[in-house]
Amino acid sequence: MAKRILVVEDNDLNRRLFCDVLKSQGFAVEPVADGLEALERARQFVPNLIVMDIQLPNVSGLELIEAAKVDPVLRAIPVLAVTAYAGKGDEERIRDAGAEGYLAKPVSIGPFMAAVRALLEKAVV
Repeated sequence: MAKRILVVEDNDLNRRLFCDVLKSQGFAVEPVADGLEALERARQFVPNLIVMDIQLPNVSGLELIEAAKVDPVLRAIPVLAVTAYAGKGDEERIRDAGAEGYLAKPVSIGPFMAAVRALLEKAVV
């Protein structure tokens, strides 16, 4: 059975790119554009990995990661944070929120897939 990946990204082009790349590698992908829908969709889809943009309208990806990590259903799902925030201390803040992986945008396909595969190997879901 294909591993399931939830992609939370408000930018249409980035969301489509992440989804297309992941689908081409055989993953089942669920795209989410609105962060407010992310946790509910995660509970329904039960992904093996969440790819999370940090800068979202309405709610920050940091808040979503923190909420997922205290949710009994979602806490074990690894999160790969993908963000344009690449300043000093940003990676540490994002990891402190609970993200197991971190990539700065713009994202190259090779490092993106390496991060996805590494997190999926460690996943217990």
